[in-house]
Amino acid sequence: MSSKDYDKLGLKVGLEIHQQLDTGKLFCRCPSVLRKDAPDFVVRRKLHAVAGEEGEVDVAAMYEAERERVFEYECYYDNTCLVELDEEPPRMINEEALREALKIALLLNCKIYPIVQVMRKTVVDGSNTSGFQRTLLIAHSGWVETPHGKVEIESLALEEDAARVVKREKEKVVYRLDRLGIPLVEISTAPSITKPEQVKDVALKIGEVLRACKVRRGIGTIRQDLNVNIKGHERVEIKGFQEPKMMAKTVELEVERQLAELKDGKKEGEVRAALPDGKTRYLRPLPGRARMYPETDLPLLRIQKKMIDELKRELPKLKSEIVGELKKKGLSGELIKVVLPHLEEFEYLAKVSKNNVLIAKMVGVWRKELEAKSEKAKGEVGERLNADVLARILEKVEQGKVLESEVKQVMEKVLEGEDVEKACEVKRVSQDELREEVLRLVKEKPGLRENAYMGLLMGKFKGKINPREAAQIVKDILSSEKANESA
Repeated sequence: MSSKDYDKLGLKVGLEIHQQLDTGKLFCRCPSVLRKDAPDFVVRRKLHAVAGEEGEVDVAAMYEAERERVFEYECYYDNTCLVELDEEPPRMINEEALREALKIALLLNCKIYPIVQVMRKTVVDGSNTSGFQRTLLIAHSGWVETPHGKVEIESLALEEDAARVVKREKEKVVYRLDRLGIPLVEISTAPSITKPEQVKDVALKIGEVLRACKVRRGIGTIRQDLNVNIKGHERVEIKGFQEPKMMAKTVELEVERQLAELKDGKKEGEVRAALPDGKTRYLRPLPGRARMYPETDLPLLRIQKKMIDELKRELPKLKSEIVGELKKKGLSGELIKVVLPHLEEFEYLAKVSKNNVLIAKMVGVWRKELEAKSEKAKGEVGERLNADVLARILEKVEQGKVLESEVKQVMEKVLEGEDVEKACEVKRVSQDELREEVLRLVKEKPGLRENAYMGLLMGKFKGKINPREAAQIVKDILSSEKANESA
């Protein structure tokens, strides 16, 4: 289907990204550690639907209550507490998590709310023991740039993650409370994405911002949902994307599904689950609009300008910015790729030498090659050839005591246990000996080009000559020979 057809259909897509932060839990002091061992105890509960503050029972809550399911919660003494069990009021917010969320908001060009109310969001699937999720709307009106233009970031919230499913049966769901309370940011775009292929671009751009901050990595640490509708059809929420690559296909198939429903006179919105093949399956009705109400156990949160100013000075660089800077420093795409995991060392060594390509090879290429080659220093390359050792070698290069062509050889000696100073004492062929060798080569192999003679010299002396000096000697001798022939 062409982009023009999607314009006619009035396609609107909004993206929601939930990303765990790599800090302790949000409203207690338990560590954010996921467990594989057997739980210390289990708590059983059932969901009871009650009327909200407007006097109505939420339709999604009623649907879940009528299923009469039992919820079991697996708990641990050392990383679940009475807060997770909803038997104790929440503690004050984890400040480290708040600061990371604010950094993400600033990187997404958002405006920060100066006063924030902690809210309770109704949760009806049993994944929160309290029946609600605590959430704070901390920022709004941001944007990201994509190849298709700017996309508005409607809101950014900081909230506690839900418990994780261990087993799901028809009449029972087993949850583990180790994940409940881990901080996560919820980033919501405006429904201004109008092309399926644009969804992936937006997800990747936001992902780049998240990876620049202190977030958890691995399967389950990020969850992505889409809100999709075409003209005449209500919003459909599609949950459960782990990777952005399936999003475009899912949107295309969802448009086809909504078109088919409109032909049958249906237009109702609902919540659906994303499947690996791009299709979706029904989960539950869309929750009602009155899901949020204030948290009465916590005071208003005031975000001071002083904190925002501090965070602006601490903002990390995005990967795209770093790559651009490394390109300007003369690194190729391949060198950039191997340098990125060692960026801190690279920047440290760049203060010693301006030879960025040499530094990149030292930290990103040669250490790995030498470790693979060495039997003696397996697993010790990081210590024996640490940044301080490499800096000393670079200082010798800057002083002209070690040639660029000799650096790898020096690193190898150090890795094998030789002292840095001694390793840098490279024995070289004298200029007189070099001149004699060039004269011999010219006599035995007349008529070769300069680079051919250089290749023969480099092969014989293997790093024991200064390439620039050797090249000049070859050039001088060949010029002299040519002059003699002309005379």
